[in-house]
Amino acid sequence: MPRLSQEVLAVADQVVAWRRHLHAHPELGFQEHETAKYVTQALREIGGLEISHPTKTSVLARLRGGGPGRVIALRADMDALPVTEETGLPFASQVPGVMHACGHDGHTAILLGAARVLSSRRQELGGEIRFIFQHSEELAPGGAQELVAAGVMDGVEMVAGQHLRSLLEVGQVALSSGPVQASADEFRIGIRGDGGHAAYPHMTVDPIAIGAELVSALQQVVSRNTDPFEALVLSVTMFHAGTAENVIPPTAELVGTVRAFRSELRSETEARMERIIRGVTQAHGADYSFEYQYGYLPVVNDERLTGIVRGALEQSLGQDALTIAAPTMGAEDFSAYQQKAPGVFFYVGAGNREKGLIHQHHHGLFAIDEDCLAIGVQAMVATADALLAVGISQ
Repeated sequence: MPRLSQEVLAVADQVVAWRRHLHAHPELGFQEHETAKYVTQALREIGGLEISHPTKTSVLARLRGGGPGRVIALRADMDALPVTEETGLPFASQVPGVMHACGHDGHTAILLGAARVLSSRRQELGGEIRFIFQHSEELAPGGAQELVAAGVMDGVEMVAGQHLRSLLEVGQVALSSGPVQASADEFRIGIRGDGGHAAYPHMTVDPIAIGAELVSALQQVVSRNTDPFEALVLSVTMFHAGTAENVIPPTAELVGTVRAFRSELRSETEARMERIIRGVTQAHGADYSFEYQYGYLPVVNDERLTGIVRGALEQSLGQDALTIAAPTMGAEDFSAYQQKAPGVFFYVGAGNREKGLIHQHHHGLFAIDEDCLAIGVQAMVATADALLAVGISQ
């Protein structure tokens, strides 16, 4: 396990307490009213921060150092998921059907801890740190886009964020430059055939059969229409049709997601999908509708900042703690901040196989080894110190 500084150890118990309160009182995206109030109160108790609310359920705290310098931003997300908790923890969710099943409670507590540590030596710092407590990362169009529009990134020169990862062992921190998380687009396909009695299929245009053919045909967008060295996911995740066992319905609907790292590939995929949808439906005498919604952009780590942060984390946590972050097809709206300033996004290990903490994010049994919280605080503090020093010591 990494060695922790005395300033981090001094706030470790409070960070755990913050996280447990947030875990017990989760709120969904765009509904984080009580969460924002709780975070605001914690920031007021820290002191020395300029606190504002760029949107109804987000919080921005600005720490101005004792001298001039860089303007950087650190971000945490606060929203929970529509998941029923099954952990049985004493601080388990008290809200039926809502759970912090992705670690955002930990992200928020970690950023509060970093704010407390950095505020305690405000006069030693040069520049400004903006602590962004973001609403609705899980629910498109995402809170990051709203916060950027509200001006939280105006004047910011560099931005950093982190994510707890249950499939990474506690004590490990994963970081790499370039693409680390994919874009996330959504599609919706409507098929209009001609329904009728299931005993007479020859007198119908069956949208279920057409939809099943489409599910298979769309797989060729990845397997036969896309360079095998390109990363692309196309998944049909919902198929809705029918009301009775002896009725062929007139319509069917398919819904799904497309994930990619290269922006141009998204528009190419949309065009290829429509060509296949049009061909299959027309071949069977059906009509179609096709909606393709562009979502979060890929998260792409700035190469220079990644190197700077890696060096800071190795010095703070030890070389053995650092590992390479393999790109994932999961998505994150942290990318919205990276459109305004160079950014770096890394992962803090939160799993522990010996303790049985192995469940993936978005699972009802998702849980973290709380030792990861102090490590996250130290990582955020080290990152802030390194970014504030860019152009001075580098």
